[in-house]
Amino acid sequence: MKIGDKVSVVDEDLGGTVTSVKGNIVVFKDEFGFTYQYPKEKLVPKNADLYENIRIEKKQEAKKIVSKKHQKNHLVLDLHFHNLVKNPNDYDSFERLFIQKEKLLEVLEFCRRNNLKRLEIVHGIGDGTLQKLVWDTLESQTGLDFYNKEILHHQSGAVMVEFH
Repeated sequence: MKIGDKVSVVDEDLGGTVTSVKGNIVVFKDEFGFTYQYPKEKLVPKNADLYENIRIEKKQEAKKIVSKKHQKNHLVLDLHFHNLVKNPNDYDSFERLFIQKEKLLEVLEFCRRNNLKRLEIVHGIGDGTLQKLVWDTLESQTGLDFYNKEILHHQSGAVMVEFH
């Protein structure tokens, strides 16, 4: 460092022009005319030419990997009976409800096993028997919250389940 060089202090927001160098001690004046003394190792040269020939390289941002389990789309279980069996007319009403309940329990277990966060259960708006079965089954479960997909309870044909 020599007289007239611009310097900056390493750990402080302070810099100026060198006025004298005495051994290891450098004296400089800031832009307001105040004089400071610092050892050479606490100062760095302020030289814009140092950065002139450095090529700036723009790097591509890494894409965030989202696991398939935590995608925004949730699993949908449609409990309409014709979606569960091949010949729906071969079953009486008790057998239908039993099969629908078994399917519901099976899918709830699948969601837990695979750490899924949300499940939509479509039960339809019939006479309310299947809806009651779904709600009773969900109330007996632990580690989940559920609510109607629609605001009005009687107009909702689906229940949204969120697992803890």
